[in-house]
Amino acid sequence: MIHYINPNERLTIAKVKEIVDNKMTLALSDEAKTRIQKCRDYLNKKMETQKEPIYGVTTGFGSLCNISISKEQLSQLQKNLVMSHACGVGDEVPAEVVRLMLLLKAQNFCFGYSGAQLQTVQRLIDCYNNDVLPIVYQQGSLGASGDLCPLANLMLPAILGMGDVYYKGRRCDVKEVYAEFGWQPIELQSKEGLALLNGTQFMSSYATWCILKAQRLSLQSDMILALSLDAFDGRIEPFFESLHMVRPHKGQLETAAAVRKYTEGSELIARHKEHVQDPYSFRCAPQVHGAAKDTIAYVASVIETEINSTTDNPIVLPDEDMVISGGHFHGEPLAMVLDFLAIAVAELGSISERRTYQLIDAKRGLPSFLVAKPGLNSGFMIPQYAAAAIASQSKQLCTPCSVDSIPSSQNQEDLVSMGGNAATKCYRVMENTERIMAIELFDAAQALEFRRPLKSSPFIENMVAEYRKVVNFVDIDQIMYKHIHASVKFLQDMAL
Repeated sequence: MIHYINPNERLTIAKVKEIVDNKMTLALSDEAKTRIQKCRDYLNKKMETQKEPIYGVTTGFGSLCNISISKEQLSQLQKNLVMSHACGVGDEVPAEVVRLMLLLKAQNFCFGYSGAQLQTVQRLIDCYNNDVLPIVYQQGSLGASGDLCPLANLMLPAILGMGDVYYKGRRCDVKEVYAEFGWQPIELQSKEGLALLNGTQFMSSYATWCILKAQRLSLQSDMILALSLDAFDGRIEPFFESLHMVRPHKGQLETAAAVRKYTEGSELIARHKEHVQDPYSFRCAPQVHGAAKDTIAYVASVIETEINSTTDNPIVLPDEDMVISGGHFHGEPLAMVLDFLAIAVAELGSISERRTYQLIDAKRGLPSFLVAKPGLNSGFMIPQYAAAAIASQSKQLCTPCSVDSIPSSQNQEDLVSMGGNAATKCYRVMENTERIMAIELFDAAQALEFRRPLKSSPFIENMVAEYRKVVNFVDIDQIMYKHIHASVKFLQDMAL
């Protein structure tokens, strides 16, 4: 299957998921090729006719913008830019995010406002299609003049043939890959280095991965909530549609409807309840899960705008005969919503951990720590500790990055977004919440067995039956981390 990168077709989050899940091959559409070449031709002509300096084209960069560069040095200027800016440190960026960086950078160029050569864009696509993944590091981006540092580390092997990549499951010098494919380093033309490095593709790739993960976690959180509600012998009335119509937030209505659907036909949900109310982690779940849903939807809309935009600098506008130095590389739009997304998904983790605690607290006929002989057995005591520790870490990670700024480049770049940090910490919050939810699922499936012979709904019983293929009932103390890891893998592999 081929996905044609086309400036006339909006790239949606759902389409990105389809491209990734189906391992689609990328190709430039004819319209993209035409626009890219038109922009490059215009820029070449502009350099011949305009006497005034053009930022990043005939000048240095950042605070060096007042230094003019001779025509003979323009290619070296662009090469020097990539080499000098490749300063990434810290942990490596996950492979799935690096792939998105290649895809979204090519998407950025397809609109024809960047001045990149056609062969430069094609090389990015060739790297994607052949799974040649440059090694990029998580730390180094201020999220302001674009993701300069990580994008330089991406382009160093992909375009200049320097540095290391992952290829065929191993780390190697990119020269080996160039030799295999007969590639040559690309000689960068004016502005190209800047076009490659200015942009938000580090942030937007993390954001795209995170929003896809958040959408999945949101669906799964409702499923696990329904199981926990039944295992806890909870009440269904807080999920009635008539209740939520008097406060009709979209996500709230969706969560309530999902829980009603998942518990339909349950003997447990239908039986008489002695208790009048459930704790907030159950009773207020539509409000909490729903607020997260609404946040996820908003963040997705911002991300879709970003990945369908040109975010480098300067912007080349052939039809208007202008080259404008602006600020489209500034990551503030992404930084703010990545902070917001982290908060929303962390709350899904926080309420999940609270339901886990309720299940082990010897309430409503459930035994202490969900084992038949507590005392001799600690049972599910410590999985809740682990969930609490992870939830606490997520709360610490949710301190917003976008309110911070440290000036750089001799104070030319005097307010930065810190969107790179917002992106990497949001990724960690996604992973944390998945682990917390996996522990709730572990506990809830265990608790349900103490309700036998009563049955839950067909949906829940089927989900638990599938879960039992990888995680067994715990009758006496066992090594628990293996069950928790299997529970995480179950969520990752679950078909939705």
